[in-house]
Amino acid sequence: MTSNVAASSAGTTPADGIPPARTARRRSGGTSLGRYILIRFLLMIPTVLILVTVVFFLIRLTGDPITTALGGQLTPDQLAERIHAAGYDRPVLVQYVEYLGQILTFDFGTTLTGNRMPVTEVLLTYGSATLELVIYALIIAFVVGIPLGMVAAAKRDRWPDASLRVSAILFYATPVFFSGLVAKLVFSVWLGWLPVSGRANVRTEIALKDGTGIYLIDAIASGNAAYVQDVLLHAILPAATLGLLTAGIFLRLVRTNLIGTYNMPYIDAARSRGVSEGRLVRTHAYRPALIPIITVIGLQIALMLGGAVLTETTFEWKGLGFQLAAYLSARDFVAVQGIVAMIAVIVAVTNFVVDIIAAFVDPRVRY
Repeated sequence: MTSNVAASSAGTTPADGIPPARTARRRSGGTSLGRYILIRFLLMIPTVLILVTVVFFLIRLTGDPITTALGGQLTPDQLAERIHAAGYDRPVLVQYVEYLGQILTFDFGTTLTGNRMPVTEVLLTYGSATLELVIYALIIAFVVGIPLGMVAAAKRDRWPDASLRVSAILFYATPVFFSGLVAKLVFSVWLGWLPVSGRANVRTEIALKDGTGIYLIDAIASGNAAYVQDVLLHAILPAATLGLLTAGIFLRLVRTNLIGTYNMPYIDAARSRGVSEGRLVRTHAYRPALIPIITVIGLQIALMLGGAVLTETTFEWKGLGFQLAAYLSARDFVAVQGIVAMIAVIVAVTNFVVDIIAAFVDPRVRY
């Protein structure tokens, strides 16, 4: 009997003591990447739904959007007619279900003020400007934050580290609108080096108006170096204002994770073989320190989109943030609702893409 049990145990447990299920999981590389992607995609749906729902009902707390935006501009009969035509006199839950159906077809309604254009057209017209600004800001955040974080870690507890940590706190803690105003005062008004506001001068905007909406691409496609220079000069201040905010976060993350990596056994082994400290930072500790950066990029995109409202307003950069501020002032909550819903979708999709990239870089996140 004992020999049979032993034989049975020997047949089910490998000689190294690792259970077969765990061995099979290791051979398959952990959780299936396809399954991980599917789970992250399914989690994206309730995220967008919750954000859209919260915005919808918060806006309804002030009453129907037409009365809020046009209450003092129309007669009671005209107002009642507009409310009935838009369906705002129906139960709120009926309106909510209908709105969800519209979002599925990318119909975000029609603005109530201005030239009454579809919100989808607003998103397409001004979304490219915000996308361009966020790309510029991300480039600055990476170029400034990651190298300086490596320097701070290499010079730990010395004066370069202390000064960089203070700079990171200032980058992150300074309100975007304040740093933008100071930058305009110094570099545009006092020194006269850079334009005060806008995405380009009038001549350049007219020349590029029929392009993709991303001025730098359109300027390069035009083959006119003066247009490219003008677009880049206008982008420096708003991109730096928004990008340095995130650069401070990246700097501290890279510094903290590099210092943590220095305590790993394989770093001690490399150091014992005579590897220089500079090479330890660049080659051995750099990639593990980047993994947290990748995972927070999605959150930083959300932060940048929020900061874009203030940045675009400060520099009159006519993107979604600039238009959102204008619609809030006009109390055009249909437009506000559509823009916020689209931003929620962008943030959710960005987080989904970042999760997939993180799974490729570090397979441990699939578990």
